[in-house]
Amino acid sequence: MIRLESISKQNGHQILFIEASAALQKGEKVGLVGPNGAGKTTLFRMITGQEDPDEGQVAVDRGVTIGYFSQDVGEMAGRSAVSEVMDGTGPVSTVAAELKALEAAMADPDRADEMDEIIQRYGEVQGRFEELGGYALEGQAREVLAGLSFSQEMMDGDVGALSGGWKMRVALARILLMRPDAMLLDEPSNHLDLESLIWLEQFLRGYEGALMITSHDREFMNRIVSKVVEIDGGSLTTFSGDYEFYQQQTALNAKQQQAQFERQQAMLAKEIKFIERFKARASHAAQVQSRVKKLEKIDRVEPPRRRQTVVFDFLPAPRSGEDVVSLKSVHKGYGIRPIYEGLDFMIRRRERWCVMGINGAGKSTLLKLVAGATEPDTGTVTVGGSVKMGYFAQHAMDLLDGEATVFEALEGWFPQAGQGSLRALAGCFGFSGDDIEKRCRVLSGGEKARLVMARMLYDPPNFLVLDEPTNHLDMATKEMLITALSQYEGTMLFVSHDRHFLAALSNRVLELTPEGVHQYGGGYTEYVARTGHEAPGLRS
Repeated sequence: MIRLESISKQNGHQILFIEASAALQKGEKVGLVGPNGAGKTTLFRMITGQEDPDEGQVAVDRGVTIGYFSQDVGEMAGRSAVSEVMDGTGPVSTVAAELKALEAAMADPDRADEMDEIIQRYGEVQGRFEELGGYALEGQAREVLAGLSFSQEMMDGDVGALSGGWKMRVALARILLMRPDAMLLDEPSNHLDLESLIWLEQFLRGYEGALMITSHDREFMNRIVSKVVEIDGGSLTTFSGDYEFYQQQTALNAKQQQAQFERQQAMLAKEIKFIERFKARASHAAQVQSRVKKLEKIDRVEPPRRRQTVVFDFLPAPRSGEDVVSLKSVHKGYGIRPIYEGLDFMIRRRERWCVMGINGAGKSTLLKLVAGATEPDTGTVTVGGSVKMGYFAQHAMDLLDGEATVFEALEGWFPQAGQGSLRALAGCFGFSGDDIEKRCRVLSGGEKARLVMARMLYDPPNFLVLDEPTNHLDMATKEMLITALSQYEGTMLFVSHDRHFLAALSNRVLELTPEGVHQYGGGYTEYVARTGHEAPGLRS
């Protein structure tokens, strides 16, 4: 269906592809992987014709329809979410818009004298809408939006009133409703809660077209793809298998290449030693010449390309008292909407609570109550003795000094720390080379999140309160964070939609449901085994 044939591409001084080839066949589900900046988005843009390769060609079979979801969703306003989603399906959306306008006209008393013409036109348009399968399509659009956690009110409201994250979901729903022959999805798992993520997973598994997808969610990738294309050092390498198979295979390939490299290095050292020893002796001249020629002809084995992963040893956290936080008879609401009514909850030292619940269940509110960022309406929140709290929330990123560079920010926070230590910390959170000279005002949301996280973990508190800490992290940084936090000896309370993060770090689960608050001993893996579902909103 889609073939990349010996493509080469350069962006400024950066070479992205050198005579690289890969293919997406009918019905295949392919994961596209590679470090940040390797060219994943550029590859998608070349397939959709938004960019051209410098050399080689991108061949798409005649008649193949492509749906492309990217993080840049553009402007959306003036229409309902349902209309916006149906817009991707062609003429039916235009007819639907006219139908809505005619319905409004029929309800307008100022247009009573035009009513006969309006009703006649409404009949014609309604007939056309039925002919195009419009009613079925609207039902499907609502089904997709419901899967992505939209309420009926949000579906019918002006899409312009939605936040950026919800607009992303509208753009994603538009592609899913299209059901093109091939879908290219660039980070569709960003901005999704756990219920939406699992719904999307099931939708994509049932989709019969070809799929190429990037995602920082390891579990999500693993459950969907059956082939992986890796971008690395300008080339495209294809692996037949899921994401876990790809990880095992690359580790094995690197190990074999390293062994081959070491064997060759030992052989070369031996030959060079012989040449050095006997090059001045006439009696060995022929042998020396023969060995020199042999060395010139040898194909040199390169050592495996090592991804730069920095492991940072975080300092041990000071010990807190046994009772870390106690909530007693807490009531909290917003306006007339109650969130908590008489909540009792106790967190003890070294417990790691993950908080589960659908959108609006009160996950972030609970973290704010515990962190003192909001007050209960009634009841008490008591923080225990010797508790040093670190609170990570999305708004913390707005407090960075925009004019300071990444390195200056770290130096300002930790004036006693050595430069080497701070550079290692920065590298650990993805700021290597010139990145540490970037000013905070030009950092992306993901970079800001990583910088705030670095600050919090360099001088670790003994109680971490984390609201979606993995939202903007790539897989390598996420793995580093999981490794660091698994050795952390303090207490944790966190919200995350990353199942790998949840399973690796939790030892308690607090589940918020409309029926009440449930506490589970054991971590997320035990919770799934016990309840039979991966998220509270997925109860059958």
